[in-house]
Amino acid sequence: MANKFLPHTEDDIRVMLEKIGVNSIDDLYSDVPAEVIFKEEYDIPSAMSEIELRRHFKELGEKNTTLTVFAGGGAYDHYSPSTVAHLLSRSEFYTAYTPYQPEISQGTLQYIFEYQSMISELTGMEATNASMYDGATAAAEVMFMMVNSAKKKDRVIISSTLSERVVDVIRTYAKFHGVKTDIIPEKEGVTDLDALAKMLEEGDVAGVIVPQPNKYGIIEDFSGLADTIHSAKGFLAMYCDPSALAVLRTPQEWGADVACGDGQTLGMPLSFGGPYLGFISCSTSMLRKMPGRVVGATKDADGKRGYVLTLQAREQHIRRQKATSNICSNQSLMALYATVYLSLMGKEGMKEVNRLACDGAHYLYDRLLATGKFTKAYDKPFLKEFVVKTDLDMEKINTRLLENGIMGGIILDNNRVEFAVTEKRTKEEIDKLVDLMVEE
Repeated sequence: MANKFLPHTEDDIRVMLEKIGVNSIDDLYSDVPAEVIFKEEYDIPSAMSEIELRRHFKELGEKNTTLTVFAGGGAYDHYSPSTVAHLLSRSEFYTAYTPYQPEISQGTLQYIFEYQSMISELTGMEATNASMYDGATAAAEVMFMMVNSAKKKDRVIISSTLSERVVDVIRTYAKFHGVKTDIIPEKEGVTDLDALAKMLEEGDVAGVIVPQPNKYGIIEDFSGLADTIHSAKGFLAMYCDPSALAVLRTPQEWGADVACGDGQTLGMPLSFGGPYLGFISCSTSMLRKMPGRVVGATKDADGKRGYVLTLQAREQHIRRQKATSNICSNQSLMALYATVYLSLMGKEGMKEVNRLACDGAHYLYDRLLATGKFTKAYDKPFLKEFVVKTDLDMEKINTRLLENGIMGGIILDNNRVEFAVTEKRTKEEIDKLVDLMVEE
């Protein structure tokens, strides 16, 4: 056997190579430039005892610097109760994978059902999947849902106030699937609805994707937008922060047909930028176009409550070529994370998280403006994230902040910087941030 961790024998490998017409495994990499191929020995430590291994990883962990985070841009430093990690560390959750056999997967199916129910309550939509790789890929799948639901329309327009990283993923998916995409311009930090209306008049728009809150942290007003889009025979999708939906108007209340976003704000650690947990919620009319698993509640032969995977004909283990989506990563562990978090926080806890974040963000905003060195970038409502203008050298200031254990704001361009405040930030931390930024 060529590798003790792989089941393929030399004969297996030879047959497979012959089938695809190459002589060796190395030939598979023949188009990779030789200069980028690593040819040295791997710097892997020799075997260690348990105590040596623990010491080794402790030393590695101490190389990380724990920062006080005031950056956002799609990943936020929210608090997670210790119970969440404790419950997730149970072996049955780590080892469970795809719950195709309901007879032995009732626990997994139940928590997925609970997750779907909670996200549906936050979004106001009728159904939720479980689940996607991250928010950006969920948005790309939503694009396909709208195109597949529209009649002979292959164009999706996206607000420029949606995160550039999400837009890039959507457009990458679109390019290789024959979907046309266009960007709606922004006006004073929000989606230009007049420009959007003119784009809809062209008649080929399958759907529109807008954010809430947007990439500047602004809570946009989408009154009447759904009616405008629906009258043009299109669909409305909203990219949302699920934590903020505990206090903001839901996508359903805005008249959206589908909602998506990233579940990282439901207490998930920053983890160097993700991936986290993508979700999609929709109306029942689009349910059969939605990728990912859907768990339903039913009764068994004895009349007892049970859980099953529904709409399985969409999945790749049934009809691979006709699957709605071939994304099958074990994101159910992250769905469980969100489920435990939401269960612990409850409705009042989620409101409190947002109240504390909102209070902290507005306190920082007011303090920055009071220094006279920062001015308003946009005069719009925000929850926990905002943009200000300044003539200060923010590159230099952010370096100073890092030296003091603080991750500062995100520099958007020459004179705009974006800050985010979560419930973890204290008044003392905010005051320290401001004092360090404005000191001469």
